[in-house]
Amino acid sequence: MTASAGSRRMARPVRLVMAKQLGADIDGAWWPYTSSVARELPELIGALQRPLGEIVDIRVNWSALDGQWELDKIVAYARLTVDQKPRSPRLMCVSGRDATAKLLVVPSITSQALGMMILRCLSGMPTWPGDGNGDLYETARRVLQIAGGESARWLAVPEV
Repeated sequence: MTASAGSRRMARPVRLVMAKQLGADIDGAWWPYTSSVARELPELIGALQRPLGEIVDIRVNWSALDGQWELDKIVAYARLTVDQKPRSPRLMCVSGRDATAKLLVVPSITSQALGMMILRCLSGMPTWPGDGNGDLYETARRVLQIAGGESARWLAVPEV
């Protein structure tokens, strides 16, 4: 579930998962350790070079002024009206020379349990539905569903 950047030894591994096959609305998820995405970006780029080739472009769907999406509160999201909806999930479209991947950026403030469940669901790893994590699994599944919808909308809009 984690990848390392090149041969450089990092203090912490990059929390990144990729789908077995690229081309879906969400191809992977990156879970930075801090809200300073720029500080952790070099390690992410290093980890993505093997599956994507040399990284040539990165697009994001947020601005520096946008707050983080609170995934732990996503259960209530379905009950909100359109004018009450919280911010959209943060997404990155990372293009390499060989392939492109659309990543969900899991906010650093996400609980360990939910963050790991999102990574497991996205990577196709077992989630052990009989272990009492049914609500956690449903929240992770809902997060990925919302992120997939946002990705389809965002990337359907031509760049200006």
